[in-house]
Amino acid sequence: MKTNINIIALVTLALFVISCGKDEKKASSESAIPVKVSALNENITNSFLTASGTIEAVNSANLSTRMMGYVTKVHVKVGDKVNKGQLLVSINNTDLQAKKAQVNAGITEATAAFNNAKKDYNRFKNLLADNSVSQKEFDDMTAHYEMAKARLEGANQMKNEINAQFAYSNITAPFSGIVTGKTIEEGNMANPGMPLISVEAPGNFEVVANVPESDISKIASGTLVNVLVKSINKTVKGKVTEVSNSAKNTGGQYVVKIALDKTDVPILSGMFVTVQFPTETQEKTDVVLVPKDALVTKGQLSGIYTVSESNTALLRWLRLGRTFGNQVEVLSGLSANEAYIISADGKLYNGAKVIPSPALP
Repeated sequence: MKTNINIIALVTLALFVISCGKDEKKASSESAIPVKVSALNENITNSFLTASGTIEAVNSANLSTRMMGYVTKVHVKVGDKVNKGQLLVSINNTDLQAKKAQVNAGITEATAAFNNAKKDYNRFKNLLADNSVSQKEFDDMTAHYEMAKARLEGANQMKNEINAQFAYSNITAPFSGIVTGKTIEEGNMANPGMPLISVEAPGNFEVVANVPESDISKIASGTLVNVLVKSINKTVKGKVTEVSNSAKNTGGQYVVKIALDKTDVPILSGMFVTVQFPTETQEKTDVVLVPKDALVTKGQLSGIYTVSESNTALLRWLRLGRTFGNQVEVLSGLSANEAYIISADGKLYNGAKVIPSPALP
């Protein structure tokens, strides 16, 4: 009887072990993450140059003043729409008001003296015709008349100078646009040449790119280019409008300007871009490309998941290069014909079990 009980216990234990083994195998299979992989074997025609740049508004201005004075009123704030000629900043001009009053008084005095001299001149002219005055007396009167005329002209020019100074005490918008910057507040001292307000006209943009001396000779004005806006991952068409012939003041980099086509892409001034310049020389090279959607970023690092021999996810850190549309060049960290994970039906991590699908071309 005791022997039978032992046999039953052993059979029960064996069945339990087998069952647990099946459950563990099933659980292990269920924990694996299905992934799609792709083989790297990209050949592209390297028929263009790339350069970095920034987007700028074609019509933009940093407004300043030529005079020193306290700011009495700032009439706008950043983001306001303004019209051409609209008053933006008022600077104290009490001293100009006093000078203007003095100039106006001088003009009144000079005008009276000129009118009087003009009458005397005309009278002496008639008397000379009747031989009632000598030529010397007429010449003296003519000189007196010319001096009065010159004094009046000088007073009027001084008034024009004062009016020009008033323009620098009332800063107005040079064109219709949007206020993009304000570096002054009421009560601050405005100094000559110091930027006060920045204004730009939206909707018309250009790119200012820096090109090294090794490539500048391959770029020509009028060339159509692709401009990749990095922050929003969109490509905009453009045309080269200006190619600099000197790098004297730009640290060895040549400035190239590109006018951007009208687009619905939400671009803004200051956005960083990559410009692709087509070239006549075409060199076929092997380039390892991966889609941007497959990249993993942590701070300044970029990587991609590969599949190990034991079918686990392995994160590889990469050094990236140029951008080609929605793909990016891998300079190191991954070689051609290596498989990498395109997408996963779960959250990947180093060592995670995966079920890879057949490699896609």
